[in-house]
Amino acid sequence: MGAHSSGVVPSTSTDRRWYRIVGGAPLTGSVEASGAKNSVTKLLVATLLTPEPCTLTRVPRIAEVDVVLGMLAELGTQVEWLDEHTVRLATEKIIDASLSEAYSGVNRIPILMMGPLLHRVGEAVIPLPGGCRIGKRPVDFHLAGLRAMGAEIVEQLRSVQVKTLGLHGTHVALPFPSVGATENLLLAAVRAQGTTVISNAAVEPEVIDLIMFLQQMGALVDVEVDRTIVVQGVDALRGATHAPIHDRIEAASFASAAVATNGRVEVVGARQEHLATFLNHLRRLGGEFEVTPRGMTFFRAQPLTASHVQTDVHPGFMTDWQQPLVVLLTQAKGASVIHETIYEDRFGYTRQLAEMGADIALSTLCLGGKACRFASRDFEHSAVVSGPTSLTGGDLAIPDLRAGFAYVLAALVADGTSIIRGTRFLERGYEDPVGKLRSIGAFIDTQAVGSPPAPTTPRPDRNDGAAGPGACR
Repeated sequence: MGAHSSGVVPSTSTDRRWYRIVGGAPLTGSVEASGAKNSVTKLLVATLLTPEPCTLTRVPRIAEVDVVLGMLAELGTQVEWLDEHTVRLATEKIIDASLSEAYSGVNRIPILMMGPLLHRVGEAVIPLPGGCRIGKRPVDFHLAGLRAMGAEIVEQLRSVQVKTLGLHGTHVALPFPSVGATENLLLAAVRAQGTTVISNAAVEPEVIDLIMFLQQMGALVDVEVDRTIVVQGVDALRGATHAPIHDRIEAASFASAAVATNGRVEVVGARQEHLATFLNHLRRLGGEFEVTPRGMTFFRAQPLTASHVQTDVHPGFMTDWQQPLVVLLTQAKGASVIHETIYEDRFGYTRQLAEMGADIALSTLCLGGKACRFASRDFEHSAVVSGPTSLTGGDLAIPDLRAGFAYVLAALVADGTSIIRGTRFLERGYEDPVGKLRSIGAFIDTQAVGSPPAPTTPRPDRNDGAAGPGACR
């Protein structure tokens, strides 16, 4: 395939299509988890640190990757797809260190480009980040760390102007183990003069994946105990080839779908060590798993029962696992409690689930095992899910990426037909969700915006006493 030729931001003002899902079918079969969005997008930025070519395999063909490639092309990166999921990038020269304000609010990737651009050309103008509407997600930690490393930063209304005569090592103690701030400091520290120590750093698998890539490029990075990362700066980095980790969020999403629909799904590429905390919770509520030569198989082992979950930084329960799990808990007997400690405004999506019949009550109290940083701040960051409840098909509008799969899962569980709009949010992070779901038995099709609804597909009978092919009996 030819070189990537466009730096234009894809339009997100309207959706090209919507999904129509008929619920009731147990999902059975095998599906492969793509390369992790939250890793791949950072790896793409890391290629700016060297003028030499870098190659990434297992790159998902999703909207978020296209947007980042557009940003890189604008800066001067030559991008060539070698096959469907392998991309070669070479930034021999930065042609423009001012990223277009058209990218302001699109996602949070531009803020990570400051360090690489400072090393390459000594200055940059970066639009302020955006992303899903799940909380404020400030960049204070990022900017404070870069200032401590010698960057001069001028904050403007829609952008940040940075420049330096040279970054130097320092000790940065993060107030919270932010994934984005840790990645930003890593990208700035690997070519800074001297040693940088990042205390209270994030150690998510995606962060470790970035470190592995940087190490292949010639960086010196030690991950020590107590969330401490030590980076010894080097003068230059070289090109490298790297296979990103599989997406643990996508793996957990399909695992939840298998258990919720009482099916049996093998997720190729799923890794137990990346899902350990999720697996414990899945087993407690009635799900089960088996490790296979290619990944992991998920199914329901017993009737679903209520569970208590508190999101946290790795190795805790990931905040992006929360949304499909909430749908799964609507089918569990008893009252489940979910305490969200990462983002203050992540339960807004549950209101549309309630319209489908879910019994979900939100609370400003810390209902987990401990108080969190949102205590007494009037944020509805805890949820009580009572079940089991019968969901009915509805007309749903996706508000953000992770809520998108929760709505798809709710539609798969529900009686009747659901229409899901706002599919662009889901397709930011899930590669070919329609094709993958169809391959494991989902009744899902797509309609172009403005077209009349297709005839209703007969709902599969779930009460005939027979399990579907491969279903857990």
